[in-house]
Amino acid sequence: MFLIADSGSSKADWVLTGSNSGTLLEFRTNGINPFFLSEKEITKILLNIPELQPYLKEVKEIYFFGAGCSSPDRREVVSNALSQIFKNAFVNVENDLAAAVYATCGNKEGLSCILGTGSNITYFDGKEIHPGNHGLGYVLGDEGSGTYFGKKLITSYLYGTLPLHLHKAFQEAYNLTKTSVIKQVYENPSPNFYLASFAHFMSSFKTDPFIVDLLTAGFDEFIQTNIKAYPNYNRLTCHFIGSIAYHFQDTLKEVCRVNNIRTGKILKHPIEELNKFILEREMKDLA
Repeated sequence: MFLIADSGSSKADWVLTGSNSGTLLEFRTNGINPFFLSEKEITKILLNIPELQPYLKEVKEIYFFGAGCSSPDRREVVSNALSQIFKNAFVNVENDLAAAVYATCGNKEGLSCILGTGSNITYFDGKEIHPGNHGLGYVLGDEGSGTYFGKKLITSYLYGTLPLHLHKAFQEAYNLTKTSVIKQVYENPSPNFYLASFAHFMSSFKTDPFIVDLLTAGFDEFIQTNIKAYPNYNRLTCHFIGSIAYHFQDTLKEVCRVNNIRTGKILKHPIEELNKFILEREMKDLA
């Protein structure tokens, strides 16, 4: 029995699959990021999923892919937590870029990008994932992400530079004050989630010129900073995963076209493709 998980910072998708019985269970939890959660907090999340409890002793292999799992010590936090719950399972923990690669590139060369709460990119040569200098987080990076756009919206609102119709709509939706925003950003333990939550506002105004310009500038910054850092970017297929890429893919595709970037898959969640890839790989290994 396999348990496969893809976790961003805000939410995690899980699929439990039997060796011969197909998908047994699909569920979603809060994001599991070892930068923000302890082993105890991670175990608590999973022990609060009632439908999972009958399978705890039956799970034999776990493949967890998550944001914040780029270093051995962070991966160990997640691995230890999962091992406490699934005592009979082999646990493999990799970062979320690996999930993005397996779900989009499969076994073919390409670039795989994440545009969700945060942003990141990696190059896959068809066999190995090559680490880059990207993924600097919401303070130093995250170009074109939900956090990036949320920050732009809030600052434009507070500075009074949003067009009047958008300012009124934003005020009605959130009723923010400078004091409340500063308190949330500088005292909240997860300001990136708070900032990213405002990106949802753009969905209702995705064709508004101001929002289109905002999206265009953010996606272009992601491309200039991340995609064009690879010398061979214009001969590679570039795939995208994440809510920002998915919901605003029309603008994203146009910005990619202008920059001579070949667009491949654009997935909201990689879990379905990821599950398929892992199971096919396991079946080949057993053959």
